[in-house]
Amino acid sequence: MKILGFDLSFKKALQPVSSGSNGWFPLVRESSPGAWQNSTPIEVDTALAHSAVFACVSLISNDIAKLPLRITKDMGTYWAPTAHEYSALLRKPNQYQNRAQFISQWITSKLLHGNTYALKRRNARGIVIALHVLDPLSVTPLVSEDGAVFYRLKTSHLATIGDVVVPAREIIHDRAMTPFHPLVGVSPLVAAGLAATQALNIQNSSSKFFQNGSRPGGILTAPGIISDDTANRLKTHWEANYTGDNAGKTAVLGDGLKYESMATTATDAQLIEQLAFSAQDVCRAFHVPAWKIGAGPAAPYTSSEATNLQYLTDCLQSHIEALELSLDDGLELPPTLRTELDESSLLRLDTATRTTVLAASIKAGLITINEGRASEGRAPVAGGDEIFRQIQDVPLAAPKEQAQ
Repeated sequence: MKILGFDLSFKKALQPVSSGSNGWFPLVRESSPGAWQNSTPIEVDTALAHSAVFACVSLISNDIAKLPLRITKDMGTYWAPTAHEYSALLRKPNQYQNRAQFISQWITSKLLHGNTYALKRRNARGIVIALHVLDPLSVTPLVSEDGAVFYRLKTSHLATIGDVVVPAREIIHDRAMTPFHPLVGVSPLVAAGLAATQALNIQNSSSKFFQNGSRPGGILTAPGIISDDTANRLKTHWEANYTGDNAGKTAVLGDGLKYESMATTATDAQLIEQLAFSAQDVCRAFHVPAWKIGAGPAAPYTSSEATNLQYLTDCLQSHIEALELSLDDGLELPPTLRTELDESSLLRLDTATRTTVLAASIKAGLITINEGRASEGRAPVAGGDEIFRQIQDVPLAAPKEQAQ
């Protein structure tokens, strides 16, 4: 059988890689005590309902997606952007996504599911002409008896494939941390899932509390013994007339009946502190500084460059490097070429500092005037491609007569 021009007739048995049969952790932590053992883990869409999870995932994926993606060439001592037949592919990976949408989906899949699977579409010459990020829940890694890796794919109308098994060379597989198997990435939701569930439970409880007119639940007590029928009648009457939309109405109690509040109030439960802690716990799992999503105090730095540098090194850098290396391997680029996301847009200084740095770099001969103008989006000027230095600046090893 041939799919995508490749012979897929396998003679060796393929063993699916499973994250559950060997005692590995499920996708995310249990939603309630015992839920993991009962095979009811938190669902991704449930975790996304928590604002901190949604903010972390969207922040990371969108910040990486806005970085320009280009192919660079090894010039010996530095790497320079170059034109390549894959340049158009990186600008438009497929017919329904642009570069930003494609990269955003790539990172989102990795953050939520721990794995990103991109299917390569080739032309008759074997050149990759499109890349499709697949639903990670529809892909199963397989390993043959001799260690070869394959992937079982389910039907995808966007990628125009049916149920099929393809060799690893047709899939770009980027994965998050792999503590249990090198082909199975683990989502940060494994660590953040319980905090997200706690916050959602708090918010649901608060919603019901305010629906009840900000009055907690309680008990009706009688001075003597009452029958079950009487207790049920009083309970039904109370719930029908003094809870929900009727909360706040005046209740008239007789026969010594007394109402006593028993539910924990918002103040007693310290809901604000609990919600803040759960948001910060989610940020820890995603390595996002809490101040980036408004879940903590302001950044401890006064410079925007310093704050963004911390964010880049602690959170984004590993995802950026993994994406670049995955594309390099997947597109089979030679050692002299590589894909590169331009991180400089994340580290732009304020206008005054940026101008001072550029002026010093030009004066020191590190860059030309036109290179400095290009970084500011300005057109080149005549004579701006020369390196300018002070005439008295000479190498220390130069002859004395040259220095005079």
